[in-house]
Amino acid sequence: MASSSSLFIFAILLGLVSWQAAAYDPSPLQDFCVADMKSPVQVNGFPCKDPMAVNPDDFFNPAMLDQPRDTMKSKVGSNVTNINVINFTGLNTLGISLARIDYGPLGVNTPHIHPRATELLTVLEGTLYLGFVTSNPNRLFSKVVKKGDVFVFPKAMIHFQMNLAHDKPAAALSSLSSQNPGVITIANAVFGSKPPISDDVLATAFQVEKDLIHWLQSQFWENNNY
Repeated sequence: MASSSSLFIFAILLGLVSWQAAAYDPSPLQDFCVADMKSPVQVNGFPCKDPMAVNPDDFFNPAMLDQPRDTMKSKVGSNVTNINVINFTGLNTLGISLARIDYGPLGVNTPHIHPRATELLTVLEGTLYLGFVTSNPNRLFSKVVKKGDVFVFPKAMIHFQMNLAHDKPAAALSSLSSQNPGVITIANAVFGSKPPISDDVLATAFQVEKDLIHWLQSQFWENNNY
């Protein structure tokens, strides 16, 4: 138990180091800017809450990231718990966020990108196969990592993770260099967009018949929230 707690604290510290070294969000111009989600003002990010109305709870989130999440309801066998400015307003302008990723046996965090962030992943439990693909000519950098290992996914690169165990779960903690890194899941975006991408475009891009494209699209339209 002590070992797991130490690893968890180590992962948090790594996230703080990565934020200081290479945050992609604009640098703050004041001590803090707790997001005011009720403000009608439209800005790139979120307007600031009145500093005099800010209290310690604005800088706290009872996230319970040490607790495993359910992966049984996920079609791909993974569950991502995001801690970003949307549910933790104290992160506004600070250029950092976190995510806990739980993987069921053979669970996959499918290929995706974070358009606004670099990701530093620490394995909390289990053994993962993970990697990222560069821009053209699409070189793959992949590795098998174990508990305590750390791997970095450069900003906006397609990346993935898979639990290699057939009989036990795995977990990881990710630190991201943006208060709101965003996520684009590749398969969902290509086959589940609304409205759908033209089947002519997809059939040509994947060099397959349209019937296969229609079948793939049907899987994502029927399971849009998996």
